[in-house]
Amino acid sequence: MQTLLVIDDEPAIQHAFRRAFGGKINVLGAATAREGLSIISQTPPDVIVLDVHLPDATGLETYRKIHQIDARIPVILITGHGTTDLAIEAMKDGVYEYLLKPLELSALRRLIEQAMLSAAKMRIPANLGNEESVQPEGDLMLGQCARMQDVYKSVGRVAAQEITVLIQGESGTGKELVARAIYQHSKRAKQPFLAINCAAIPETLLESELFGHEKGSFTGAERKRIGKFEQCHGGTIFLDEIGEMPILMQSKILRLLQEQQFERVGGNELIQTNVRLIAATNADLKKLCDVGKFRKDLYFRLNVFSIELPPLRDRGGDIDQLIDYFVKRYSLQLGRSVTEIAQEARDILHKYPWPGNVRELQSVIKQSLIRMNGSALLADFLPESIRQSDEVDQPIAVFHDEQFSWDSFIDELISQSCENVYAVALERMEREVILRVLKHTGGNQLQSAKILGITRGSLRTKIRNLGINIGRNISLEDEEIQ
Repeated sequence: MQTLLVIDDEPAIQHAFRRAFGGKINVLGAATAREGLSIISQTPPDVIVLDVHLPDATGLETYRKIHQIDARIPVILITGHGTTDLAIEAMKDGVYEYLLKPLELSALRRLIEQAMLSAAKMRIPANLGNEESVQPEGDLMLGQCARMQDVYKSVGRVAAQEITVLIQGESGTGKELVARAIYQHSKRAKQPFLAINCAAIPETLLESELFGHEKGSFTGAERKRIGKFEQCHGGTIFLDEIGEMPILMQSKILRLLQEQQFERVGGNELIQTNVRLIAATNADLKKLCDVGKFRKDLYFRLNVFSIELPPLRDRGGDIDQLIDYFVKRYSLQLGRSVTEIAQEARDILHKYPWPGNVRELQSVIKQSLIRMNGSALLADFLPESIRQSDEVDQPIAVFHDEQFSWDSFIDELISQSCENVYAVALERMEREVILRVLKHTGGNQLQSAKILGITRGSLRTKIRNLGINIGRNISLEDEEIQ
């Protein structure tokens, strides 16, 4: 269970956090900086909420001591008497977020969930090729094929080198996992790691997110904001889907790589930073350069060292190993006992082309275990889209289980003693909503994103993360989902 440490001398604040998060995460409390630092030294928490005013020290003094103990722990600073200078100083020092009391509970929940995810990316080992210990949470990149062995060797060669790395491969092949493995084996492993999906952030907000902005620099900029490159000083930043980055932003990234300095939006001050950049893309950057959508000079700067991840369809010998690993992992997570994987199920999984690669296989195994009755994973428990993929040639826009029943689904989770019913049900709900909208639009991403009220980049990310399979004969605007 993840741990949240609340350092605040108000008992009511500690009680409120226990009431809000108790049962889901382990909430520890400390009334003084000394007590909090003692807890951190003995059993480092995943996330810390720190009050600015403590009986024996200021919040910033305490944060700096926490940073010396473990710079990877996200710290959320809270205060009832905020000032602009304090907020700026805190964010410049690398504080994860700065909040004013009273705290809005739903926003706080989202923020702590994000901080927990960020902490997990820095702490959960991104092990390559070793499945001796399967855990219900965590990530593991498996594969014995020659191309995956080359990936492992490349990670080993480049991790300790202070150079930029470009990771290339189709969606779902594990690019962020490789980035985390490089980070965790680098000299910066004790410093922060931040992952940013360039396609998931609206173009109008991406520059501010990365570089920060000055107060009044644009409509809605009510206070100065510290960007990710300033916040992650000394650490590693992973820019996923960098091929989606606007040309103007590319020029700022190029300058940062060349000079290790930048300006906030609306500012004139040159800010020095020291970050290692790892970038990833599922696009052909050379072709984007040829058509003027990506800067050649930036491409050359990023491509100092390149790692190419193979698609799952080219890793036939690895599929059984991946199936066994994901079955073990989700059996532990969902509280299931799987004693057998039917050969018919394995055969179907081998024949399927896996356009969503390892991420899609992972999602399919998880769905199948949720639907499974008994202790054997039979072909009937696989999603219908996987079972029918090679039966007919007719184009199928969006695969959707029309027989799905929420009552049966929830009852089955409860009867299986699943310990995270809420998270599993929310994931299924999100998947169902997106599937229905995609079905309504015939697979049109742009139209679906408008109906859902999200950006097209966010929709693409959700499609991949949820393992949604869109029929391979359906063309979506100017591209196909890979």
